[in-house]
Amino acid sequence: MSLTDAEMATLESLEESLWKSETRFDLAHQEKVFAPDFFEFGRSGRKYTRDQLVKAERQPIKAKLPLQDFKIHPLDSKNVLITYISEVLYEELERANRCSVWSLTPDGWQLRFHQGTPIP
Repeated sequence: MSLTDAEMATLESLEESLWKSETRFDLAHQEKVFAPDFFEFGRSGRKYTRDQLVKAERQPIKAKLPLQDFKIHPLDSKNVLITYISEVLYEELERANRCSVWSLTPDGWQLRFHQGTPIP
């Protein structure tokens, strides 16, 4: 799979949209972006379902953008693995290795899986 510059920009924009409060907590955006079978292994080690994330309360997200070391790894003709490092300010700055699996559907790109692993 070879992605165009426009497709790569779309995927980066979609991934970053999950780190912005105005899009991350927008129900219409979430319904479009999260695949029906989406799940996440959070940085905390907890597992989250699509339903849990869609119903999450709005809160500020203090993430550094653009995402550090952002890379797209094609898996096949309709799926990509995205990797990057997140830096988010909670009580202190927390860094994590992140990966997401996105699938190209008739409705556009949808997030199928996400995982965060703390960086000590």
